[in-house]
Amino acid sequence: MDTRTSAQDVMRCDVCETAVVQMHCDTCLVNLCKACVGDHISTGETKDHKVVKFQDRKSTPLYPGCTSHNKQQCTMYCNQCDIPVCTKCLASVEHLGHKLSDILQIAEEKKDIIIKEVIELRETIYPTYHDIASDVQNRMSQLKKEYGDLSTGITKHGEDWHRQIDKLVKKLKAELDEMKNTQLQTLQKHLDEINKTMSEIGDEIDSVEMVTDTNDLSKLLSVTSMASVINTYRNLPQKLEPILPKFIPGKIQELDKLFGVLSSSSLTSDKHGYSMKTTQKSPEAGSSPPVKQMLDEPETITTIDTGCKYLYNVACLSDEEIWTSGSDRTMELYSINQGSLLKSITTKSGKIPSDIAVTKSGDLVYTDNDYEDGTVNIVKNKKIKKVIRLQNWKPLGVCSTSSGDLLVIMDSDDYKHCHTKVVRYSGSTEKQTIQFDDKGQPLYSGYYNRYITENRNLDICVSDWGARAVVVVNQAGKLRFRYTGHTPAPKNQPFSPRGITTDSQSHVLRADYWNHCVHIIDQDGNFLCYIDCGLSDPWGLCSDTNDNLFVAEIRKQNVKKIKYLQ
Repeated sequence: MDTRTSAQDVMRCDVCETAVVQMHCDTCLVNLCKACVGDHISTGETKDHKVVKFQDRKSTPLYPGCTSHNKQQCTMYCNQCDIPVCTKCLASVEHLGHKLSDILQIAEEKKDIIIKEVIELRETIYPTYHDIASDVQNRMSQLKKEYGDLSTGITKHGEDWHRQIDKLVKKLKAELDEMKNTQLQTLQKHLDEINKTMSEIGDEIDSVEMVTDTNDLSKLLSVTSMASVINTYRNLPQKLEPILPKFIPGKIQELDKLFGVLSSSSLTSDKHGYSMKTTQKSPEAGSSPPVKQMLDEPETITTIDTGCKYLYNVACLSDEEIWTSGSDRTMELYSINQGSLLKSITTKSGKIPSDIAVTKSGDLVYTDNDYEDGTVNIVKNKKIKKVIRLQNWKPLGVCSTSSGDLLVIMDSDDYKHCHTKVVRYSGSTEKQTIQFDDKGQPLYSGYYNRYITENRNLDICVSDWGARAVVVVNQAGKLRFRYTGHTPAPKNQPFSPRGITTDSQSHVLRADYWNHCVHIIDQDGNFLCYIDCGLSDPWGLCSDTNDNLFVAEIRKQNVKKIKYLQ
């Protein structure tokens, strides 16, 4: 009996093929029993066999071999060349001055990205296709039923026509019989009159022949002339010629038009007909939120004094805590209800953060506009990790999306041309770049102090200070609208956009620095109202899950919590 192919519930050694597996060679990916370990190690002397317990298999990293130096393993990764490198590579001039990373770290980051992508495939994309397949099957079943109903309708219409035709045929035959009987009756009456005349003529002939056949001259002489009688019968009766009716059939060729015709069938295509299924539990991914009405008069709930000389940015960690940053190198976490400082984080470079945001998992993210290279950093357990390092670009605004991606708006180092773009990242991997409209024109102006956020409908909203506009594109990067302010403004000053945020109603809220107010527009760019409740120099904006608005007043060093929805 072949133990390799027979039914069994345990794994067998790949060498002896009989004993139960107890060990595993991570180098050769071979399952072994303890007795065969020695035999396996003795084979392939050039290999460094890593034999571990079977339950610990795949725990030993297998470094890639160097393509430039034979038999060398690559333990480092050259970020600039984007390739694994060995120790000999590091000593060569080819990678001199290049930025290097531990290959295990790169692999771990890559693994995290792949895991996220697999999760997206498994939990979002595959279920969406499954739903689409079910929808198509349902449509096919419905289509068969509806075509069956049409066929039944045609059959029923045909039966109705048959009944009507039978009635019509019966009616025409009845009319034909009536015409026939009328003509026959007329001809019969005419025939009867002719037969009567013939009988009278016969009687006249018989009477005259009787006289002429006798020898009695007195009888013969008594007969008068027959001329008048003959003249009477010389006037023959009129001839009756029956005219038959004609049956004029309708044209068979036109029967289909009279009976009914089918309109043409088609299949329409709508590339936006399906939307991606999502399992996220964020407000953006849930069912439609309840409709909230605007308050007639927004009210300030609380004011938090940060003491920062110039307060630029604010981001909600929760409904109880907010992060702030300003003109120094620290980012501070405050209790909203108590107004007390809970935590302080200093940027790794010692530079002022351009913008801050909070991820879905509650980690702080900030952009660092360093002179040498721009970075996007994440703070986990008070440790700062560079997630994205940019070359020739400087990061400005950042936000975390409902899908967990990061949206970063950045300027190029080429200040003569002032290129600006929005880039979507999954981890440190670039997924999407948004820079030009359909006509190849730049979407954004080339000036600093831009902020970015994602609306509930997945639109990407950018506050463009240089263009004095709010630029909104859809998820694919196609321009939806530009909002350039509303008149009259509270202070009659030009629109001066700064911080930006959105709420559960898909409203876009925009700080107007010169007019000391916040604009509220709907998801299509229509102006709704101003929030003007004693604000002074509003700059940074954010909102919590209850649609409370937080406004950073740059010169007053305050963060105001404002209620504007019922």
